[in-house]
Amino acid sequence: MPEIVLSLFGLFLLLLEAVRKAESKVFLGVLTIIGALSSLAFSLFLFGSNLDVMFGLVSLDGLSGLFRILFPVILILVCLASLRYMEREGVRFGEYYPLLSFATVGMMVMVSSNNFITLFMGLEVMSISIYVLCGLFREDSRSVEASLKYFLLGAFSTAFLLYGIALLYGLTGSLDVRELVCYLSKNTASSLFMVGVALLLVGFAFKTALVPFHMWTPDVYEGAPTSVTAFMATGVKAASFVAFLRVFYTAFIPIVKEWSGILWLVCVLTMSFANLTALVQNNIKRMLAYSSIAHAGYMLCAFVTGDRPLSASILYYLIAYTFMNIGAFACVILLGRKGQENLEIESYAGLSGRHPFVALSMTIFLLSLTGVPPLAGFMGKFYVFSTAVKAGYVWLAVIGVLNSVVAAYYYLRVVMYMYFREPVKELGAIDICPSYVFVILLCIFFLLYMGIFPRPFMLLAEAAVRVFP
Repeated sequence: MPEIVLSLFGLFLLLLEAVRKAESKVFLGVLTIIGALSSLAFSLFLFGSNLDVMFGLVSLDGLSGLFRILFPVILILVCLASLRYMEREGVRFGEYYPLLSFATVGMMVMVSSNNFITLFMGLEVMSISIYVLCGLFREDSRSVEASLKYFLLGAFSTAFLLYGIALLYGLTGSLDVRELVCYLSKNTASSLFMVGVALLLVGFAFKTALVPFHMWTPDVYEGAPTSVTAFMATGVKAASFVAFLRVFYTAFIPIVKEWSGILWLVCVLTMSFANLTALVQNNIKRMLAYSSIAHAGYMLCAFVTGDRPLSASILYYLIAYTFMNIGAFACVILLGRKGQENLEIESYAGLSGRHPFVALSMTIFLLSLTGVPPLAGFMGKFYVFSTAVKAGYVWLAVIGVLNSVVAAYYYLRVVMYMYFREPVKELGAIDICPSYVFVILLCIFFLLYMGIFPRPFMLLAEAAVRVFP
């Protein structure tokens, strides 16, 4: 029902846009929020269910239930941040909000899938919607470039994923993720089987922006509309990581030693390369893009261990990361103007004196991304690095902590500009409307609450990972 409701709302919005040719698209955004709230209500009602539907293609369990709640929340926050932003940028395309809805449906299908067919369908519904959303600013060459680059590289990575699925199906005769465990319990993983696993790994690594499959991220994050960037950095990453986790922790746990060694190297490269490259970025969206890559590396620290009970730390991190990023991108949207997004770090100089609320909010989000207590970012890093230490990956945790120290430089650099530099350019009055304020304050509330009282969220995450056999 959550997916059906959101799909019907998306179709209704498309029909409504075809009939009602209004200049303002705010009413479409409001209706999308209503649809997301309806979907959220069904998700909350179904939370705690444990059953297979559609002949086992989709599972309603703790893992899918947790993220079928989070994704409508992400959609609501992004829509609230988009209402005034899209009007300001003069975007009069009614497809924007339906595409956000369809992408959310794809995410919800991905995290609920125990079958490669439904997983692939969810991935494609999500990806195709995002390809179009990235190129929504048709007059902006960077937006068109971002859309085309993401589409071409995304199609290439999808081919890897699909070939991997085809190889595994040819060897095992099954598309059900859970039946692959039975196959591995009776048969030794052949070299061809490992090739199939490697191809799946490449496909998921692209979607989660792991080095060396990250090359699309900075250009796409910079060129896409900022609200779409926020949606990609949170919803797309969370859906891809949860699907990655479900497939590898369900199907390939008997051969964890084979793939964890590769992921160990990918984890170190991802954290180190992303943080070192972020040090020299002067564009705030490119900096946050490399930050996003680095955070994927932090989560991989816990993923590498193959410890299913301790993988709850990854889920906690994903939830905390969602509120950190949406809040940060909401501040970026606030400081922009039509035709002038003010994305250079110099634009933030002296912000505390001119717009203290935005400066304080951005500081909180950046400190959480850094991992400063008592914010949720600190607890997230504490949990994932603790998982690595408990599983015996002490050096990986040490490398992760050192990378967090490096990352503190480029986060605190922005804070320094906001509080200790004289203004370089005049930003003018900013449009602090209630929807922006609500999004920012809600994100701050969750970051503080999750940082000071992490136990309820960790209990939810621990209950979610019990689905793994």
